[in-house]
Amino acid sequence: MDKLLPRFLEYVAIDTQSDPRADTVPSTKKQWDLAKKLVMELQHIGMQEVSIDENAYIMATLPSNTDKKVPTIGFIAHFDTSPDFSGKNVKPRVIENYDGGDIVLNKKKNIVLSPDYFADLTQYVGQTLITTDGTTLLGADDKAGVAEIITAMEYLIQHPEIKHGKIRIGFTPDEEIGKGAHHFDVEKFGAAWAYTIDGSQVGELEYENFNAARATVTFSGKSVHPGYAKNKMVNAIALANEFLSLLPKKEVPEMTTGREGFFHVHEIKGTIEKASVDLIIRDHDPEHFEARKELLYDIQDKINSRIENVVSVVIEDQYKNMREKIEPVFHIVEIAEEAMHQLGIEPIIKPIRGGTDGSQLSFMGLPCPNIFAGGHNFHGKYEYIPLESMQKAVEVIVKICELTAERFRD
Repeated sequence: MDKLLPRFLEYVAIDTQSDPRADTVPSTKKQWDLAKKLVMELQHIGMQEVSIDENAYIMATLPSNTDKKVPTIGFIAHFDTSPDFSGKNVKPRVIENYDGGDIVLNKKKNIVLSPDYFADLTQYVGQTLITTDGTTLLGADDKAGVAEIITAMEYLIQHPEIKHGKIRIGFTPDEEIGKGAHHFDVEKFGAAWAYTIDGSQVGELEYENFNAARATVTFSGKSVHPGYAKNKMVNAIALANEFLSLLPKKEVPEMTTGREGFFHVHEIKGTIEKASVDLIIRDHDPEHFEARKELLYDIQDKINSRIENVVSVVIEDQYKNMREKIEPVFHIVEIAEEAMHQLGIEPIIKPIRGGTDGSQLSFMGLPCPNIFAGGHNFHGKYEYIPLESMQKAVEVIVKICELTAERFRD
């Protein structure tokens, strides 16, 4: 466990932000910087069959140390960070023995991480927190998961008295742009099931997630001198505003919770001649999800019926709710739940208000529930993670390996 913190700090210092507009894999060259480092580290700690392919997907094996017939299981995390906020020049702060008060992340810019706003902080009084300096995200999503998996594998290598079957680990690029599993070779990975270590607070255990799609809406206008524009000008920016005004006002991330779906405007830009809106569509219920997509087309048609061919909606499905693939093999959730119980952790079983590589992998033939990595406030300057939560994640990974061997022994 001693290497967990320095390992994590080293990872977050490397910029691996992904790019949703790129057509390369990985979407940014800088993701290779950490990928290559991880390969060297896996080899150094004694993992076998360490490989990295032309798309920066990493796999490695910890061989079984028991004669019993045990299913091969896997653990997966992603090493890219979100394009929502800067991941360049991350300067993490380590705050030991947190006193429960405000944490000034950046005095000059008056950026404060406060329990008055982020109530979860009160759970971690007396613990060691890793925060940002207020100018970047931290990258605990999901470099914490990467560090925890590697630390768990190192621990198992150093403690051969803990019996386990064959374990496969995988690290992926581009999860934050919904493409982390697109080039994942499930057959090569060769596991009966796996767990993504990509959740938030201690105890989270998730096997259902949003159905997800991305929509790009473009608006075509006509620029005319404003003094002579009557009945001639078509303002693409005004069309974009009209389109957004027709979306349900309360069905947005900041006003929904649990299984409630939403539309989320991710980016808007434009001029009189051309404007565009990028948004994401999320819903746990497949019928509601399809209805949301239809609504966008209906709004498109409504505006185009008044001004012909000025709005174009393009929707791209990203991932589906993995629940239908997990429930037939629910023992894989029960093993993780039992691991937490044995470690004194109360499982928090709830739907993911997002997605992981596991949601796509489950539909590719690799059932893959999600387990906590320990962080909070992902994708922004208020991101933080308690070291003790990371340590618990390592313990859960180790315990799952041990319990799987016990459950399936002859």
